[in-house]
Amino acid sequence: MTLSFRAAVLHAPKTPLTVETIVTGALKPGDVLVRIKAAGLCHTDLEVIEGGLRYPMPIVLGHEAAGIVEEVGPGTKDEARGVAPNGPKTGDHVILSWNPHCGHCFYCDRDLPILCETYLAHGPKAVAFDGESRVSRAEGGDLRQLMFLGAFAEYCVVPASQAIVVPRELPFDRACLIGCGVMTGVGGALNVASIDYGGVAMVIGCGAVGLSAVQGARLAGAGEIIAVDLDDAKLALAAKMGATTLVNARREDAVAVARAKTAGRGVDTVLEAAGSPAGFGLSVEAVRPGGEVVWLGKTDVTAEVAFRWGALMGEKRIRRSSYGGARPARDFPLLARAYLDGKLFLDELITRRIALDEINAGFAALKAGEAIRSVVVF
Repeated sequence: MTLSFRAAVLHAPKTPLTVETIVTGALKPGDVLVRIKAAGLCHTDLEVIEGGLRYPMPIVLGHEAAGIVEEVGPGTKDEARGVAPNGPKTGDHVILSWNPHCGHCFYCDRDLPILCETYLAHGPKAVAFDGESRVSRAEGGDLRQLMFLGAFAEYCVVPASQAIVVPRELPFDRACLIGCGVMTGVGGALNVASIDYGGVAMVIGCGAVGLSAVQGARLAGAGEIIAVDLDDAKLALAAKMGATTLVNARREDAVAVARAKTAGRGVDTVLEAAGSPAGFGLSVEAVRPGGEVVWLGKTDVTAEVAFRWGALMGEKRIRRSSYGGARPARDFPLLARAYLDGKLFLDELITRRIALDEINAGFAALKAGEAIRSVVVF
């Protein structure tokens, strides 16, 4: 059976996305067909558009999404394929994960699924683990799927292990945020950093990931949370998320504030979510000796970032985290429940809801810093 549907396709860097008809064929063993209900516009998608991340093209972008399982392929509940017997079934509401992993390679065996060798072998090619894409252009021709998803589309074909079942009462436009930005930020604080109860944390950058990191620090029990940004409106939002001190780095010295709050030592934990050389530099200057820095942001993969060597001394620990230590099957339902229980704030992260045909305007707003998250609602 061939299914035709609309999707946003990028044909070349620094060009607009085009909304066009694409097709998918019969499901393969272990696949599920998901009808996308909402998809968030993430900076990673923008990096592909701008050319900072290089992928084969044409490609369907979108990797932060939620929807409904429409169909399951043969073998979807087969444990031998690494899919749990209680995997998704038709009608389930799911959040999509962009980090499938084989479960048995060198890194998976060492509890680092984000470095899964099969994932890293096929991810840059934007094809599934079997080396094939699940979609093609309506008139014929290859088409790739960003991060195994390609979720700026009315439908998406993914391995069952990427479709994580969540409660039906979770609205789709909020559910999709958990799939990337929220997981990265909250997970960075809860799964990756070692935030002591009552400790002092700093979050640099108050976009979707940074605001989620503020929430993660709050949930971890930080006694003081210093939010740093260049935008007063984003800082005000950080205060609603749990930040106790707000620093506009255009007007204040964030390092001086960090030391003033800690008897001159520096903060215990820094979560960098700005993804800029200035943010990376600030992170190692603001953390105390023996403290911890977690880099959640990222810049162009070819960029060089310089540091003052003295800022790296003092037994400081520095970690990079791409997905907040995610175990999607475990973490997505927990974050969903936290939202439903009123402990995790997602509504405030949505700046605007747009149609698929408005996606280029949505990315323009993201690039200009005018949006935390624009969400395509189908």
